[in-house]
Amino acid sequence: MYREDFRNMTEETGNSSDSSSAFIHTSTMSTILITVYSVALAGGGIGSITMSFVLVKMNTLSVTTTAIINLVVVHSLLLITMPFRIHYYIHKRWIFKMPLCRMVSAMVHIHMYLTFLFYVITLVIRWLIFFQWKDKVEFYRKLHAIAASAAVWVFVVVFVVPVFSLKYGRSGSYNDTTCFRFHRELQWNSVKALNYIIIVAVACISCVLVGLQIFILVKVRRKLSTSLWSHQEFWAQVKNMIFIWVIIMCFLPYHLFRIYYIEYLRDAVQLESYNEVFLSLTALSCLDLLSFVLSGS
Repeated sequence: MYREDFRNMTEETGNSSDSSSAFIHTSTMSTILITVYSVALAGGGIGSITMSFVLVKMNTLSVTTTAIINLVVVHSLLLITMPFRIHYYIHKRWIFKMPLCRMVSAMVHIHMYLTFLFYVITLVIRWLIFFQWKDKVEFYRKLHAIAASAAVWVFVVVFVVPVFSLKYGRSGSYNDTTCFRFHRELQWNSVKALNYIIIVAVACISCVLVGLQIFILVKVRRKLSTSLWSHQEFWAQVKNMIFIWVIIMCFLPYHLFRIYYIEYLRDAVQLESYNEVFLSLTALSCLDLLSFVLSGS
């Protein structure tokens, strides 16, 4: 009888560990993930290539142009990793090495926050010009623009990448055939605290950006009440809403859901699938370059 009980306990433990390392997404969730990443890959690829030709003709000393150039670079890095994700969601099995899994998984997060940073920089520069605090915001030399961009990427390479390499997905032994399930790190209070700090920071900055843009639109409307729809200044501010809409539609849903996900992850396994879907929405920010080209921005 004792042998029977021990064997049953062993089987249950094995089954639970197998289920924890198996592909967890349902067919519906897999279809959603494949569709979202495919749309982001196609639209983002076209947008990045098209914008690269447009940037050749633009003023390279402009801070806004420099920010968009860096935006093209960070989008391109994410697009390179997307085929690996699509392959995994189609075949439901990770056939590559675990270090590549960690890199592909980390790239989504790095892309999201760098994109958010470049959005903030671009909006602030355009608002400075609108309030006539600056006629134009430019670097004095091309070397200064290169140095500013290099400083951002050096910070990412020196500080961010090593943290992901040494800490991300290192809290336990993960199955080599599954990927993007690095949730065990959330058991640490320090990781939870870091997540909450990031969520609050992104939410607060987003609210400030939305409030300022609405204030500017109202101010422009009062100033140009008679010729609002035909004035270039109004449409310039409307085009700023592309950045705002991407933040609201792509970045905020993931961070707001993240609060619930961190608190109740242990109670519901399907939350991992929902978290992946919300995370995939951040990849749709790659469509911004295509929208810039189509709108003439």
